[in-house]
Amino acid sequence: MKTILITGATSGIGKSTAELFAKQGNRIIICGRRKDVLEEVKTELSAVTEVWSLQFDVRNLEEVEKAISSLPEEWKNIDVLINNAGNAHGLEPLSAGNTEDWDAMIDGNVKGLLYVSKMLIPSMKEKNSGHIVNISSVAARQTYANGVVYCATKRAVDVISEGMRIELTEFGIKVTNIQPGAVETDFSKVRFKGDSEKAATVYAGYEALKAEDIADSIAYCVNAPKHVCISDMTIYPSAQAEPRTIYRK
Repeated sequence: MKTILITGATSGIGKSTAELFAKQGNRIIICGRRKDVLEEVKTELSAVTEVWSLQFDVRNLEEVEKAISSLPEEWKNIDVLINNAGNAHGLEPLSAGNTEDWDAMIDGNVKGLLYVSKMLIPSMKEKNSGHIVNISSVAARQTYANGVVYCATKRAVDVISEGMRIELTEFGIKVTNIQPGAVETDFSKVRFKGDSEKAATVYAGYEALKAEDIADSIAYCVNAPKHVCISDMTIYPSAQAEPRTIYRK
């Protein structure tokens, strides 16, 4: 049984990952911004395993430090960190980009990942074991027009993952970087400011990946034998050839 901390655990990939690891008998620490949704997820998962919830915004260093430091002693020995929290906002060229959207993506996708990791890495190094899974994107592999800042943040996740692996392997800590392709979650709804119809067009005409598909992949990496580290994994729906090319019916 492992103790697994998951950021962005109230919906999408994070929630599906929490559900799967709970079913596998692990203890789960779910993290998110929305207290009411956190409590709903906690109640649901508590029927299966031990669950602790932490409410904070990964973009706020003070909140991150306060929340993680508040963990009871028996919950502080974290074996696995899933850096899943992140966001995409807007789909405009740089010249028309909203700087608040840029800040939200850079703060959430890059700085938030760093803030949470910094809090947990020291204890992993001390016990010479642990596993960090960072959720990147195929957008890190190929920049596309009107998504430059989002692509840049995910490229940063790839670089951070590589740097973590270089720094942490000697301490017995595994680092896995996962690049999902098109996954049908609230991702596009958030990007398009709640416009459900516009978001639906992103997934029209083909079968996109589901959050459960990525959860399965994360679990495969985490459950690999001790001597095996899946360093990088790219996952596309079968209709997607590369980040910009999807074959629709």
